[in-house]
Amino acid sequence: MIRVLVVDDEALIRTGFQRILAAADGIEVVGAVSGGQALRAVREQRPDVVLLDIRMPDVDGLTVLGEIRRLREPPVVAMLTTFDMDEYVETALRSGAAGFLLKDTDPEALPLAVQNLARGGTVLSPKVTRTVVDGYLSAGGPEHPPKAVERLTCREREVLLLLAEGLSNAEIAARMHLSTGTVKDHVSAILTKLEVSGRVQAALLAQRAGLLAEGTG
Repeated sequence: MIRVLVVDDEALIRTGFQRILAAADGIEVVGAVSGGQALRAVREQRPDVVLLDIRMPDVDGLTVLGEIRRLREPPVVAMLTTFDMDEYVETALRSGAAGFLLKDTDPEALPLAVQNLARGGTVLSPKVTRTVVDGYLSAGGPEHPPKAVERLTCREREVLLLLAEGLSNAEIAARMHLSTGTVKDHVSAILTKLEVSGRVQAALLAQRAGLLAEGTG
């Protein structure tokens, strides 16, 4: 059972997400709270996944993200936003968010996104634009993406490609006929060589470097 906490300043959004997720098999909504209650709810309910509003009047979503990430065993956090061009998205990704979802995400896609997050995958709204990708990578990112990718071994490039497609470590292991531990080691090496702090950043860099186009060619 995947334990989910919804954090949003709007009661209508909280209720809507709670009802959609509660109706899905294998998902339990352990709380739906405003930003000021978020950290306490995370500590008390110990969710696996937190869906966190990026803009809230009572507390900044990025501040809450930073506090959650500092916990000893932090849950996976995906940011919620009403805008596909939210200027805070880049900061959230660099701060360790596992992705972001628009609040008008298709109800059928929401449980799938949560399941992917719980498996260690990444979630980026289909409406993410080239501007978000370019802006993230040009603002304090690593060197020119193709040059950064050249540091990787052939096997690491294969792992990065699957990671960029949103697969979890277990799914990558099954696809490549490797152990999950071996995949974890590859992912760790990839993040170090690319000078990024998380899977989403690595996925964005892979997209900028053209690896996704190569993989489908």
